[in-house]
Amino acid sequence: MVRTDPLWKGLSERHQWEKYLFKNRTPEVPPNSYYHSLYPKIIQDIETIEANWRCGRHNLQRIQCRSENSKGVYCLQYDDDKIISGLRDNSIKIWDKQSLECLKILTGHTGSVLCLQYDERVIVTGSSDSTVRVWEVTTGEVLNTLIHHNEAVLHLRFANGLMVTCSKDRSIAVWDMASPTDISLRRVLVGHRAAVNVVDFDDKYIVSASGDRTIKVWSTSTCEFVRTLNGHKRGIACLQYRDRLVVSGSSDNTIRLWDIECGACLRVLEGHEELVRCIRFDNKRIVSGAYDGKIKVWDLQAALDPRAPASTLCLRTLVFDEFQIISSSHDDTILIWDFLNVSTNGQSEGRSPSRTYTYISR
Repeated sequence: MVRTDPLWKGLSERHQWEKYLFKNRTPEVPPNSYYHSLYPKIIQDIETIEANWRCGRHNLQRIQCRSENSKGVYCLQYDDDKIISGLRDNSIKIWDKQSLECLKILTGHTGSVLCLQYDERVIVTGSSDSTVRVWEVTTGEVLNTLIHHNEAVLHLRFANGLMVTCSKDRSIAVWDMASPTDISLRRVLVGHRAAVNVVDFDDKYIVSASGDRTIKVWSTSTCEFVRTLNGHKRGIACLQYRDRLVVSGSSDNTIRLWDIECGACLRVLEGHEELVRCIRFDNKRIVSGAYDGKIKVWDLQAALDPRAPASTLCLRTLVFDEFQIISSSHDDTILIWDFLNVSTNGQSEGRSPSRTYTYISR
């Protein structure tokens, strides 16, 4: 359980318990009394996190990006050590997660940085200048520039030697990544009738969503078209795909849950009053951010139960994990919502009876 459950695993890594919980990790063996005190602490932290999520208790930190010209944070990703953000002013800024200080500024794009993803080696960014750039994480050196799309690169994903990019030019590009400097175009996927706003993929399927109101599914291995998911009334701005579940957000103000294997819409979530701009989910909850200025948290398991009425979907409170939500905004700020380390003195500042928090400036 500790190895597979993200909450247990995350807590063990944060508190450095894994060397005592996993075999063959270290020859150091603590006394039995250590374990008697360790497991109650794990349970207590889990209960604290769950209670804070339910009640909306959190510590809130703010990063001011201080862009010189145009303001706005369009994309971000984070880990335990750093936050990497893509800005409207054409730059990428890397922040220390603890001190919130700016460690490095990467420049080179001639348009806004609209999307990014990084791993332990590289940062890959897409821009309104129509290019994709690959940067070395530690030095910030540009390793590669991919010139293919005819208009802005709106989203990208890479994993296991494969990268998928999508563009305002209505196309999807599938790339083979032998190394950061050896990236070749495998296939161009066409079929959408408007800008392709977001892509996601795994070993079986590539999933794309567009302003044409549709989600399209493609075979990862052959790049052949599989099916179209229809249902949204307006363009689709965001989605996430994992296992056989796709969760999408649209400018029709709704969130839809789909079974990718049969194309069925499993549930429609209503509650946002404007375009749903970002969406993430894990095994328990869906977190959505919209232009109505709100972050909402939904109960995923209830949403997947066809017998559960809408009132039981537990709307509670965008990259997020079990411990935090980190959100970006057009007002040039990054907000960090911490649900684990909640100070008793500051709880009232981070609570709202509606459990819905404003974070997006129009």
